[in-house]
Amino acid sequence: MIFLLKGKVAIITGGARGIGGATAKLFAQNGAHVIIADILDELGLTLANSIGGRYIHCDVTQESDVESAVNLALLWKGHLDIMFNNAGVAGHNGSIINLDMEKLKDLLAVNVSGMVHGIKHAARAMINSKGGCIICTSSSAAIMGGLGSHAYTLSKEAILGLARSTACELGVHGIRVNCISPHGVPSEMLVSAFRNVLGKMDMGPEEVGKIVGKEGSLLHGRSGRLEDVAQAALFLASDDAGFITGHNLVVDGGFTTAFVEMRFIYQ
Repeated sequence: MIFLLKGKVAIITGGARGIGGATAKLFAQNGAHVIIADILDELGLTLANSIGGRYIHCDVTQESDVESAVNLALLWKGHLDIMFNNAGVAGHNGSIINLDMEKLKDLLAVNVSGMVHGIKHAARAMINSKGGCIICTSSSAAIMGGLGSHAYTLSKEAILGLARSTACELGVHGIRVNCISPHGVPSEMLVSAFRNVLGKMDMGPEEVGKIVGKEGSLLHGRSGRLEDVAQAALFLASDDAGFITGHNLVVDGGFTTAFVEMRFIYQ
């Protein structure tokens, strides 16, 4: 077996479940030493123990928490090679004229400020090592309008700009900064959104996956999976992507190449 990340140290925020959890498992299978940084302590600790990694409680809105996660990597293995800024929250649907500004601030604190904290402190560690890889989770909502709430869309598009900007600065230090933009992957966040919009509180990931596979993919009968995003993260984190930076890798089954009308989020 080829271990694409053998000996590398990775931090994954929002790593206790969903995309982060799937990525933590895949990174560990490929030889990485993984630190799961999350606020879901029981889930995160259980997963970290199962993959031989470490867990740290980390609220990404708190810069000191993110700094502590980076310091844990340095204390544990002496270096940090991969920072996967994956933690994020969904916004509340509804019209712009009724947008709650306090809720917007809370969302931006996680989705944008959390990314800034992750890039800032990972970069500090990686500059000393003269290299590293930073990955940020954005969304198809950053590419096409109407796929998420206004607040969520705003935050996810901001991430693209932040990644490109920091890629320009950090490239001189050998640090690569890239984004992944998933669409229609049945994470806990997406399943919850479908339940709320459709009023079907018993919907599960499989049912959501079927709906998205039918209406949100050009690949007939194929819906997105958590593992698809994890594989994208593995590629960007590996040396196979050594000449890729400032890039947004879209994982959407071709969805964003076609026009789809979605108005329910504004109602």
